[in-house]
This record gives sequence, structure tokens and C-alpha cells, in this order.
Amino acid sequence: MPRPSRRDLLKTAGAAGGLVLAPPLRAAGGPTAIDNPRAIVPLARGWRFALGHAADPAKDFGFGTGHDTYGKSGDVGTPVAEAKFDDSGWQAVDLPHDWAVDLPFERFGAPGAEADHIGAFQGFKPLGRMWPATSVGWYRRAIPITAEDAGKRLSLEFDGVARNCLVILNGFVVGSNESAYAPFRIDITDFAKPGEENILVLRCDVSLGEAWSYEGAGLYRHVRLVKTAPTHIRQWGATVRCEVRTDGAIVRIETEIDNDGPAATARLRSRVTGPDGRIVAELLSDPLALPLWGRTSVAQEARLSDPALWSLDTPQLYGLASEIIIADVAVDRTVSRFGIRTIRFDPDHGFFLNGAPVKIKGTCNHQDHAGVGFAVPDSLHVWRLERLKAMGANAYRSTHHSPSPAILEACDAMGILVMDETRQMSSNTEAMSQLDRIVRQGRNHPSIILWSLGNEEIHRGTPTGARIAATMKRRVYELDGTRPVTEAFNGKFGEGASPVLDVMGCNYYLDAIDPYHVAHPTMPMIGTETGSTVMTRGEYKRDDAAGIVPAYDTDFPKWATTAETWWSFYDARPFLAGGFVWTGFDYRGEPTPFERWPENASNFGQMDSCGFPKDNYHYYRAWWGAKPALHLFPHWNWAGREGQEIAVWVHSNCDTVELFLNGHSLGHQSVTRNRHLEWQVPYAPGRIEAHAFARGRHILTEVRETTGTPHRIGLTSDRRSLAPGEVAVVRAAILDAKRREVPTASNCVTFTLDGDATLLGVGNGDPRCLEPDHASARSAFNGLCMAIVQAGERGGAIRLTATGDGLHAAMLPLLATRA
Repeated sequence: MPRPSRRDLLKTAGAAGGLVLAPPLRAAGGPTAIDNPRAIVPLARGWRFALGHAADPAKDFGFGTGHDTYGKSGDVGTPVAEAKFDDSGWQAVDLPHDWAVDLPFERFGAPGAEADHIGAFQGFKPLGRMWPATSVGWYRRAIPITAEDAGKRLSLEFDGVARNCLVILNGFVVGSNESAYAPFRIDITDFAKPGEENILVLRCDVSLGEAWSYEGAGLYRHVRLVKTAPTHIRQWGATVRCEVRTDGAIVRIETEIDNDGPAATARLRSRVTGPDGRIVAELLSDPLALPLWGRTSVAQEARLSDPALWSLDTPQLYGLASEIIIADVAVDRTVSRFGIRTIRFDPDHGFFLNGAPVKIKGTCNHQDHAGVGFAVPDSLHVWRLERLKAMGANAYRSTHHSPSPAILEACDAMGILVMDETRQMSSNTEAMSQLDRIVRQGRNHPSIILWSLGNEEIHRGTPTGARIAATMKRRVYELDGTRPVTEAFNGKFGEGASPVLDVMGCNYYLDAIDPYHVAHPTMPMIGTETGSTVMTRGEYKRDDAAGIVPAYDTDFPKWATTAETWWSFYDARPFLAGGFVWTGFDYRGEPTPFERWPENASNFGQMDSCGFPKDNYHYYRAWWGAKPALHLFPHWNWAGREGQEIAVWVHSNCDTVELFLNGHSLGHQSVTRNRHLEWQVPYAPGRIEAHAFARGRHILTEVRETTGTPHRIGLTSDRRSLAPGEVAVVRAAILDAKRREVPTASNCVTFTLDGDATLLGVGNGDPRCLEPDHASARSAFNGLCMAIVQAGERGGAIRLTATGDGLHAAMLPLLATRA
């Protein structure tokens, strides 16, 4: 099966969590199909935004000024909710949108003060109770509800809003949500005015956070208006469970039908299509008596004789098209995607996919990227996943919350395993509602192999934690029951909630793993969070005053280990299913080990916040990947250190490596599995070379040269053709006169864009940098910076030009295709 292109992945990304508008089913003699019986209207464009105020009603558009904010339905006491309100002075924004990334960096307190520590953990962006003037945001737009929509059921679907969100339509409070990470749906049928202007207003309040790092603010995921007939399939209402047998597979389909109208008689037609698009099964139910305002669950079963299994290398996906037929008319239609595969966690032999052992090689990741903050476009999610897969990763953990539907769709299509985690480890009503929505949204995705109940919870090792975990697990089983449940424990293995779990999740604490396995030999185990080496890209000497940690695999917090230590440990133990390294990418906040101004981003990533690889990226590429690998570092620009020894490292999975300095051999070294090679080399300007050998044959060479001074800019992108809305991540490198990258350069680069495109943001991966993300210029950090270009809808030629003082300019041509 050929690998899907990024454009293929984006055809469905951003739809309703695996549920998309389906083309009519055109079976001979079949039902008459109403054109577009279900309409899904993306609400990505045309928004207006303004900051409110969390403490002063006068600065919050009068919201809460009166005593009757909730006293009379239909009047929330703010002119913002009225159709006549003039929002022309508000900022025009498109989604996804993160208002926090545009806020200035601000100190929270004096050096060493607790406030300074808190500020560092959220990237020194002024959000929270201390910053009421920037912690409330208002969004406003008209939504298209026509006269033809009268009699339909209308709802709003949100993939995620940061954080507490009040939803107002035509002056009515129609719903609210309390988490940034759980999807939610609001029925607006009773409050809509078909054929008239319908004003949607959202008030988002991030005064209270959910994490100990940067979380963004606002409408950072997709929003949709969904229009259906009164009789329709419930959101995430077509569930598929597959059983693989020696003679084929059984596909069990359970479909929930909501009838929000008069009693009716209907039939359900379910059509299964294979990975090639051909129909492999078609099922038609007996007539169904749908009661007035009732919900009906329909079970169907199909048998496939030769199923194409979903796997890491061939992520085969099936389609399920579901139609409700009343009086020979299809009144609702959805399509969901699923994969056929088996998973098993074994206490002695780890994880099995389709009966074959697979070592999980995963990364933990925040939804955060340079230039855009939390507002990551779908195609940038795909780009990030491509970078992780090129490193050798086969698994993804979104931390510490459920990933967006766009990420799940991409992981399904790319063959990447997912650990799906809820944000709130609690059995209270709100947390259970969030868990419900997360599991319902994700249960058709073959990429998901584990449900996680929480991360490093303070009550994990207590009887209270055990009761909570048991209640949550019971609900997960009710909703899914095809995947095991875990929880990420940092210590206290075996206590509290541990016996409740199906798979023991271990964060760090390598010295506790073997004793736990001996004491609990029937419990499967996985490293839910591991590693945590801290590294600053392109730096090779620790400087605490400057906030720099070396990019060698040497520095880590007290709870953590190096990459070599944790991976060698896990790789040597078959009973460990694998693990998720902390983290794939750097992210804003949590700037360990320097939790102080101006450190505003983490150092944990195998890539920096732009996606530029650090040297440990190549360690994993060598030992997780299947291809021969060779990586030589550091750079060879060490003016002033002539004659001093420089630690030269090599990451390689070949048999031996020979190192040369200016043509003279410094000797061969044999490669030990999961380890690096190291030479101490007296610095002399010129050239170092590493030559790798396998079975006695020379197969790879890596070179580092002493470069000249900055002379020009070089621009590269992994793609030149962009679909509407797709992004190109453009790498800008500072080059010398011989077009070699200058690894210590810090020149400022200015970007100019021509054509139907938007410069979404810029970055450089420097965890100390205080320059704005939404800007046309960025200083290089250790020779590199980045620009994100997003194509528009009209298509045509795009030109990105990069200039800098004293540097020859560069131009990168791109082509935007039409929709």
C-alpha cells in the first residue's frame, strides 16, 4: 500500500472526528437520496476577537455588571450578544486561533520568587488569575442558518476550546464547557432563527489552568455547524468493533439513531468499503420503530473473508457509510473510518500488533509549535508526525490530554500508535463527561491502543485513587472494551490505583521497574514517560548563567535519565512494551532546568520548537529506525579553542566508524548497541569526517567543516506545491560564501511574501528568545530560523523572499493549487 501524501491526509482532517459528509449511496434500486441530507459547515473564517477582563465587568463588555446575568433567559446582560453590536473594531481572525501567543512576554515576579517560577512554567505569557486583563477573550460571528434549515436539528461541534467557554447564540446562553481538551457539542435548534441573522458569541476564560506548561487560549481547534434531519445518527454514533479470526474478520457495527421528531419507521443501511474504496459488505436492517424523542441502538454484523489488516507499515483503513432511510428516502448519512487489527499486551513479552511483537518507540508531545502556539493547522500536525516517524518513532502520546481529531486521523493514515489520555483523573460528573466524550470520539480509530486515566496524579497511590480509577475504567469498558486501560505513575508502583489497571504505566524510576515486575509478574508494563534529557540545539557547553544546556546526551533532571540509559534498559527487557520519551518537540513553558526569566520554553525535545533536530534525534533515528544511520557532532567552528580537546560524538547503528581530522585518521571504534561513540579531538580548523562501515564495507560518510562568516541566506521546504489552507514549513539557514551552514550565526532574517498566502508565524527554536511569533522577521539561532507559509484559496504562484543586513537574499517559489 503506498504511503498517503500529506494532501491525502488533509482531505479528512478537521472533520467531525472521523465522521465526515458522505457521498450518496447509489445502489441500483436503492433509496432516493436527498442532496446533502447532513450538512457540516466549517466555521473557520470570519471571526472577530477582542480581549475582555476577568475582574472588571466594565472592561468585559458589561458582562456580569447587572444582578440578573442569568436571571432572564435570552438576555445575558452584555451588548456583545446583540445583533446590532458593532464589532468592526475587533480583530479579524481565522481558526485555529491562540490569543496567548500574541501576548507580550512579562515577568511574573522578582528573580527567585515563586511568581517567577510560575511564570517560567507557562512561558511568561500573562494568563491566569494574576493577569485578568489578558485572560478572557471574546469571539463573535454570524453563522449561516437559512430559511431552508427550518425543521432541521442544528448543533455546534467544538474539537476543543481553551479553556472555560460560555456559548451564546442570539442572546441565549446555549451551553458551556470547562476543559480545553475535551470535545463538546451543543444543540442550538431552539435558539436559531432560520432565514435571519444568527449571532454566535463565545466568552473564553483561561484564568484557571489545567497544566503546568503553556496551554494557549481560545478557539485553537476546529468548530463546525452541523445540520441534520430530526432523525439522524448521533455524534460518534456509528461504532465499529472488529474480531479477527483465522478464517477472516467479523465487523460488528452498533449505530445510535436519535429521533428528535414524531415517531417514525426507518431502516438503517450500512455499507463497508475496503481500503481500495470497493464495497465489501452491505447491510440493511429490518424496519425500525423509532419512538418520539427517542434513541434507538441498531446492531449489525458483517463477515469479511480476507481482511486487510491495519499495521505500522500498511495502515489499511476501511470506510463505513451509514444511511437512515425513511419512506425510501435517505434522510441522514455519515461516513466513519476504522481499521481491522488485533492488539495485546503481554506481561512477559510486551506488546503485540496483529500477533507480531512490536516494541513501542513513542514520544510525548504538547500541541504547541513555534510561530503559532496552540493554534496548529492540520497540515502542520501532519508535518510534525512525519518528522517523528522519520526519527523512527511509531507511537504518539498527547500530553497530558486527548489529541485533536486531526492528529488521530493522521495517525490512523500514517500507521502511528496512540496512547489517548484524559486530562482530569476524577470520577466527578464533569470529569466523567469529558472521559465519555474522549472515548466516544476515539474508539473507531485503529491507532489508539491504550486509554490513559491520568498522569502523575497526587492520589494515584491511595485508596481514593483506586476507587476513582475503578469507576473510570468501568465507564471506559462500557463505551469501548476493546483496549486496555493504563495510568502514568511516577513512583508508588503497585500502590493505590495500580492493581486496577490493565497495563502498568511507568514514568521514570528505572530502579523500581524490575522489583515491580518480580512482585507483579502478571501485569503488563509500559514506559508512559521516559528519558527527559535536556538539550539546547547547537550548544555543546553548559552555561547556567546563560540558560544553556549541552546538546550531548548528558544532562537531565534528578528524576530522569539520558536517552542511552532509558532506551538500553527498555530494549533489554522483553516484558516492557516500550516507552514514550519526553518529548518529541520542545514546547513553551516548563523550561527545566532554568525555571526563571527569560527562559520561556522547554529543553526536553528531540527537536526544538521549530522541528529542527537536536543531536539526540539522530540517536533515536539510529536505534529506532530500520536504515543505516550516521550522525557526527558537534559543528567544527571553535575559534579561540585551538589545541583544546573537543568531545566529538557519533550516533550510528553500523558496525564500526572511523574518524578523520583534516585527512588524518583518529582511529576506528566498534559500535555497541544503543550506545554512542566518542573521541576527544584537539581542535584545529578544517574538517572532521566520520566513515561508517557495515560488514566491512564503507556505506556512509558525515562531514563537519569550519565555515566562513555569514554571507547569504538559504531557503528550503519539504514541499513546493500547497493545497488551499496547507502550510509549508520553510527552513532559513545562514550560509557562508561556499553555501555551507554557519552553525553559530544569529543574523536577523526578514521574510516578505507575495501571492495568495499568509505568513502564519516565525521561530528559531531558542528557548530564551523573547521575539514575537507573529512577525515578519526573526533572528537565527545557531544558524537557523523558520517561517510558516499557509496557502490561500485562490491558488497561483507564491514567492517567499528572505533578506538580512549584509547577506545575499534568497527567494523560494511555491505553488498554491485551487480548491
